[in-house]
Amino acid sequence: MNFRTTRAEIDVDALSANANWVRQQIGTGKLLGIVKADGYGHGVGAVCDVLAPCVDAFGVGFTDEAVALRDAHTSSDKPVLILEGCQSIAELEVAAENNFWVVIHSLYQLELLEQAKLARPLCVWLKIDTGMHRLGLELAAVESFLVRLQKCNNVAGTVLMSHLANADSGMPLNHYQRQQFEQIKRQHSGFQFSLHNSAALLNPQLRGEIGENDWVRAGLLLYGVNPSAVTEVQSELKPAMSLKAPIIAIHELKKGDSVGYGSSWIAEKPSRIATVAIGYADGYPRQCGNGTPTAVCNKIAPVVGRVSMDMITIDITDMPEACVGDDVELWGARIDVREVANCADTISWHLLTGTSVRVPRVYRA
Repeated sequence: MNFRTTRAEIDVDALSANANWVRQQIGTGKLLGIVKADGYGHGVGAVCDVLAPCVDAFGVGFTDEAVALRDAHTSSDKPVLILEGCQSIAELEVAAENNFWVVIHSLYQLELLEQAKLARPLCVWLKIDTGMHRLGLELAAVESFLVRLQKCNNVAGTVLMSHLANADSGMPLNHYQRQQFEQIKRQHSGFQFSLHNSAALLNPQLRGEIGENDWVRAGLLLYGVNPSAVTEVQSELKPAMSLKAPIIAIHELKKGDSVGYGSSWIAEKPSRIATVAIGYADGYPRQCGNGTPTAVCNKIAPVVGRVSMDMITIDITDMPEACVGDDVELWGARIDVREVANCADTISWHLLTGTSVRVPRVYRA
């Protein structure tokens, strides 16, 4: 039983609607639903239950997340791609037992796969570095890796993939990476491919043609947030998470009174200030300064003073109807999580995945 009513409400119908919208955008392409970081903070079991009819496979960061997905989501055995790949033969054995797919991005991982004695062969996604320089093999090594994968008894099929460094913007590197990947597709036409993430799907520089042999790796779009600074589609999406907390106190301040640690906000006139039961320990960013929007009583109430571990304070001077117990939305349907992220000098991915485990997830249709 939870006495504190601070919570993250998860709209499962929104998840389904967003997934169907992505489906419409990719045509005959295949959809990999990215559910790493506990379903972007939404709860991986519930997210997968909703998304399973809409996606062709799931994607997670590492093997432990794949196992947690299987434990939490038991209604289907959709394949699960481990995006960082396996770092040991023991992990490869777990992958073979659980219908996990694996990324190979280094010679070390290829050698592990060749050495392992697995219960059944694995689908392998070969990651190629086209310019991000984080994970992946050089273009010159692709041919030799493919030859070895085709000879390996532990391989059931291969997808060629790469990752974009600037898909959410119009950087020149986009053109180079796309050209490099299109060259790979021409040279290896018999394979399946994956270049597009959520942002690339919306970027005219990168969109291109998505066919039946292409996998789109959709993450943030599934959760109802536009990842692109190039194309605005937020009105077509439905934010799945609404972070809410109650007002637990109200104070009347005189002109010149200050609020919170460091007295970083001082009332310029008589003001009504509400204390809200959420703070940086809940995942609300400490960097959110004066003016960060919240919503209460269908009106915008700005944050005033510093974010504390368990509490924030907001200015409700212009809403006399607000009272103790009223819900305050920190982000969700009324407050765009991207705006809060901008106020905190971070990104919406950070806020969603950073929502603390001490904030209960409440699921509703």
